[in-house]
Amino acid sequence: MRGALLVAGTHSDAGKSVVVAGICRWLAREGVRVAPFKAQNMALNSFVTREGAEIGRAQAAQAAAARVEPEVAMNPVLLKPSAEKRTQVIVRGKPWATASASSYQEMKGELLPVVLGSLEDLRHRFEVVVCEGAGSPAEINLRDGDIANMGLARAANLPVVVVGDIDRGGLFASLYGTLALLDEEDQALVGGFIVNKFRGDAAVLAPGLDRMSGLSGRPFLGTLPYVRGLGLDGEDSLALDASRDLLPPKGRDVLRVAVVRLPRISNFTDLDALAHEPGVSVRFTESPTEILTADLAVLPGTKATVEDLKALRSRGLDEALTERARRSLPTLGICGGYQMLGKSIRDGVESGEKGVSGLGLLPVETVFGEEKILARPEGHAPQFGGAEVSGYEIRHGRVQRLDGEPLFITDGGVEGCRVGVTYGTSWHGVFEADGFRRAFLNRVAEVRGLDWVSGDEPFAARREAQLDKLGDLVAQNVDRDAFLRLIESGAPEGSHIISGELLAGRPKAASKSIAAGGARGLDARCSIRDWGNGEG
Repeated sequence: MRGALLVAGTHSDAGKSVVVAGICRWLAREGVRVAPFKAQNMALNSFVTREGAEIGRAQAAQAAAARVEPEVAMNPVLLKPSAEKRTQVIVRGKPWATASASSYQEMKGELLPVVLGSLEDLRHRFEVVVCEGAGSPAEINLRDGDIANMGLARAANLPVVVVGDIDRGGLFASLYGTLALLDEEDQALVGGFIVNKFRGDAAVLAPGLDRMSGLSGRPFLGTLPYVRGLGLDGEDSLALDASRDLLPPKGRDVLRVAVVRLPRISNFTDLDALAHEPGVSVRFTESPTEILTADLAVLPGTKATVEDLKALRSRGLDEALTERARRSLPTLGICGGYQMLGKSIRDGVESGEKGVSGLGLLPVETVFGEEKILARPEGHAPQFGGAEVSGYEIRHGRVQRLDGEPLFITDGGVEGCRVGVTYGTSWHGVFEADGFRRAFLNRVAEVRGLDWVSGDEPFAARREAQLDKLGDLVAQNVDRDAFLRLIESGAPEGSHIISGELLAGRPKAASKSIAAGGARGLDARCSIRDWGNGEG
C-alpha cells in the first residue's frame, strides 16, 4: 500500500501525537514502511537526530513507534519560544530566524516549499506517511498561510481525520464546529473522525456517533478507550500537570526528586527515566520548601537561561538551592540549569545580557555563541563505577570548567562538573542509560540514608512496551478497512459540506494563497505582538 494521512485535532492536547504514534506502530507491525511527519511544531522539548539536526521530541518518539531512525524531514519547522514575545525558528534542524507572531506569518510563504519538499521526500522513501497537525485546523485567524493543518492538506492533497477528546466534554460540538468553520475545499478533505479517551458505556455513546455521522456525512473510524499512562513524550508545560504513577518501592523508603518548574522549561523528558525506577517520586514544583527538603533537586534545561534565572531568584528558589549546597544535599543542573549553577553567564544571543552572575554553586563560566551546538555525545562516568552514558546536546552556551571534577569522560575530553554532591552537565537524556541512572540514584540514596533499591527493567524496554500498547489501542479500536482505504484512496468525493452563515462573506483560503508572503533573510530579527491560538 502507499499513501498519506493528516491527523488533526479539535484543539491542542486532543491526542494527535499519541494517535499518530499508535498508527505508526500498528502499521509497522503489519509490515508497512511508515514514517511520521509534522510540518510545524511549537515545542521546547526537542531531540537531536544522528545527522545533527534538531526536531520535536514527539516526532522522535513517533519514529521509534514506526521502528525507524528519527530524521530532520519528519519535522522541518520547529518553533522554540525563547522569550515572552519571541520565538526561535528552526528550519531543517538548524536555527533560521527569530520571529514574532506577526512576522512569522510573513515567513510561511518561504517555508511552504521546505515543508512540501520534506513531505515529498518521505513519501518517496516510505510507503505511508502519517502527518500530525498543529493545534486545531479551525483557527480561522491562522488559516491564511497555514502550513501545518488544512493548508498542508490542501497543498499535498491529504485526507484528514479529526481527533476529539471526549474526556474533556463537548465532543460533538467540537467536532461539528471544527468542520463547520472550514471552507468547502477544506471540508472536502475531511474523511472521518476518531473519538479519543472514552471511558463510558459504548451503547450510550452510539446514538451520538450515529447522529453526528448523519449531520456531518462522515463516519467515526474508531473510538479509543481511555488508558492511563499511555502519553507520549510531552511537548509543552501542560504535560507537567499530569499525574504520575509512583511505582512501588523495593526498599522501605521512597526517593523524592523535586524539579524546579522554570517558566521556559525545556527537555523536561530528561526526568522521565527517573520516574521509571520503583520508589522514585518526581515532582515539578515552584516551592522553595519542596526544593530544599527533596532527596534530589534538579534544575532542568530552559530556552531562556538568563530570564529563567531571574524568575528563579524572584521566587526565592536560589536561596533553597544555595542552602542545599551548604547542607551537602544532592543537586543536579542540566544544560541551562547547569549554566545557572555556575559563576557567571555572558549571553549575547538569547537575552542580550553579557554579564550575569550565576548561583555560584559550581566553578564554571558560560559564554553563549551564535552557532547552536547539536550533538549526540557518548562517554562514561568514572565517579559512578565507570557506567556508560550517552545523551544529546542542544545549546548556545559554552561552559568552561574552572575547578571541580568532570562528571563524564569522552573520547575527546571531559564533560560536566562535580563539587561534593552538586553536579552539572550539558547533556540531555543521560538518565536513559540504565547503569548510570541506577548508580546516580543509589548515590543519592546513600547520601540521604535511604533504604532505596533500584529496579532491573531497562528504560528502553518500558518505552517499547508503551509503544506496543499504543499500537494495540489503534489496531483493536479502529475500522481497519475504512482507515486503510482513506490512506490509499483519499477522502471520498461528494462528502457533505456544511454551509450557511458561518461561511458567508469569508474569503476562501485557496492553496495558492499559502505561497504568498514576503521572503525573509536567514538572519531575520523581529519584534512580537501575539502568536494567536493553536499553531503548536
